[in-house]
Amino acid sequence: MLTFHKNYFILFILIFFIEFIIALYINDPFIRPYLGDVLVVILIYCFIKSFFKLSVNSAALFVLLFSFVIEGLQFINIIEKIGLQHSKIAKTIIGTSFSWIDLLCYCIGILIVLFIEKQLVKKNNFNL
Repeated sequence: MLTFHKNYFILFILIFFIEFIIALYINDPFIRPYLGDVLVVILIYCFIKSFFKLSVNSAALFVLLFSFVIEGLQFINIIEKIGLQHSKIAKTIIGTSFSWIDLLCYCIGILIVLFIEKQLVKKNNFNL
């Protein structure tokens, strides 16, 4: 079950860097709120696939459910309930506001993962 997959880890590092740049330097009405949410599920997927030997569908479903749980925690204002409302790190990682559109962005991110994994990687014998 445990493994190390270098290519997924490289993708994880690359996407993490992009997310870091978005979080620190981009404050626009599209990239940060929408593209950032699409990328975050891809980031988590690549991290999971870096260390765990899971099927594409299992990993994608886990990441989608995990992201929905985090969004649900935002809905109940978990940051305030656990006393971390002044922590910039906690607010960045967990988030502070629930949005139905975020759930849609997570679904789009997972659909991108599934498309890439099932269409491009498998059909073209590309090794991720």
